[in-house]
Amino acid sequence: MSKMIYIVLTKTKTVLSKAIQIYTQHDFNHVSISFDPKLKEMYSFGRKNINNPWIGGFVHENPSSTLLRESNCVILACPVTNQQYTLLKNRITYYKKNENEYKYNFIGLFGVACRVKIKRERAFFCSQFISTLFEEAGLPLYGKSPYFMQPNDFVHLPYLSFIYKGTIEDYIGEAREIQKKRRSLSTIHAFAISALYMGRNKVS
Repeated sequence: MSKMIYIVLTKTKTVLSKAIQIYTQHDFNHVSISFDPKLKEMYSFGRKNINNPWIGGFVHENPSSTLLRESNCVILACPVTNQQYTLLKNRITYYKKNENEYKYNFIGLFGVACRVKIKRERAFFCSQFISTLFEEAGLPLYGKSPYFMQPNDFVHLPYLSFIYKGTIEDYIGEAREIQKKRRSLSTIHAFAISALYMGRNKVS
């Protein structure tokens, strides 16, 4: 039996993100990993303070935040085994517990631009972090190194499938509507079963 994780590519409007986009010439400049389709468990390396781009590290991202809510995004689904899912969850738990020991790898971004591997202890940029998680879980990068991985590169991984393109705000709205419909159908189903059961008892 397999589980599903989600890779979220976003186009944020920060100065750093715009600079990355100018260099890469790609639509998306940030990548995150989520363990649920509603993006409640979404993680990456990015800014910790929305008003200060120079303070960054491991972050539990809020898709409803002013930074992400209006961002354009692409969401990709990635099937994983139970063992891979557990490993990835455990790695995230580790980073949660040790988040103060990790920093954003600003220097590593220059390494990507210059095609020079710059290794820093306890520091990642977003795509380096996600691709490192993939390597640890045994998900192939097809010759790409985490030190040179860019957000748009995830689109080309053949085992990831496209599920959405648009704003995060619209996606969250659609997810809520689907959840409401499922709850309504569950309530109707439960009521119908109850009515049928009561009817049978009356007949007997």
